[in-house]
Amino acid sequence: MFNGVMSSKSFGLHSRIMPLAMAGALVVSLFGVGFTPVAGASSSPRTASSGCGSSSPGTAIISLKVNGLARTVIVHVPTGYTNTSKIPLVLNLHGSGSTAAKQDIFSGMDETANTNDFIVVYPQGLIVDGTGFDWNVPGVPLTGGRAVPSSSPNDIKFLTSLVGVLEGKYCVNPLAVYAVGFSGGAREASQLACDASKVFAAVAAVSGLRHPKPCPSTRPVPMIAFHGSADLVDPFAGNGEAYWTYSVTTAAKDWAKQDGCSTTPKVTKSTGVVFSSYGKCKKGAQVELYELIGEGHEWPGGPTMPSSITSLLGPQSNAVVANSLIWSFFAQHEL
Repeated sequence: MFNGVMSSKSFGLHSRIMPLAMAGALVVSLFGVGFTPVAGASSSPRTASSGCGSSSPGTAIISLKVNGLARTVIVHVPTGYTNTSKIPLVLNLHGSGSTAAKQDIFSGMDETANTNDFIVVYPQGLIVDGTGFDWNVPGVPLTGGRAVPSSSPNDIKFLTSLVGVLEGKYCVNPLAVYAVGFSGGAREASQLACDASKVFAAVAAVSGLRHPKPCPSTRPVPMIAFHGSADLVDPFAGNGEAYWTYSVTTAAKDWAKQDGCSTTPKVTKSTGVVFSSYGKCKKGAQVELYELIGEGHEWPGGPTMPSSITSLLGPQSNAVVANSLIWSFFAQHEL
């Protein structure tokens, strides 16, 4: 650590860097509020039980057992939560080498949840990577070409099972469950769109859109993605690490084909943004891609970072606010 700022390695290569004082204050707040251990939580992907009437607004770190393994998640219940009406649920997945708490800070999605009345949950991976964790993306190596340890859990099973657990604890609308991820978390969210399309109504990928192969989903899954043209970690044009071979444009086109959309996108250019929208998709799906001109490996519209950080991860852009666009997209698509 230098000059009061965490390095990319200490905070996780795929997570936002921030001043220690700010990070420390928020982590203390998160870990000091509403710790709620859940014993014997169900591992069923869906549940008929309802959590309505049994929880209240606020942020809590929850330790629970899913598929026989102890897991950690941070749950933010919006300020307007009433315990009587079922509301949407968003899983927000951290990047490689990061944590649930850092993704909460990095994405800033709690405030979006408060404004738009949805529950946002930050799950945490289990594959140790420095001071953070990685996700087990099926058939894909970790950063640096490392093999996934043989003992690693099935995170697709974990995340789908987690939805069932949360539906039993909170007042969740099962038709409005969504996933968003950053970098390695975006690759895992892309996999969820293939493997759990009956659970997740729509998916968003920030700095990490992929189209897994095979992709067994028979349901057209609405997909929205954001990626910087100057991304130094996962290059927009592809040709990166072993997990990152083809371009973001190719990934979007493959999703459009998967969803039965028009083969040629409608492209709109504005200051700092190239927006590609694939229409005429099956069953009302959409595929949208925001290319942020000059942005690096970032969460668009996030807090301003010091130059010592942008020199590592690439420049930032405020041309769009990802959180607002993601929620607007999700709100248009229910199962």
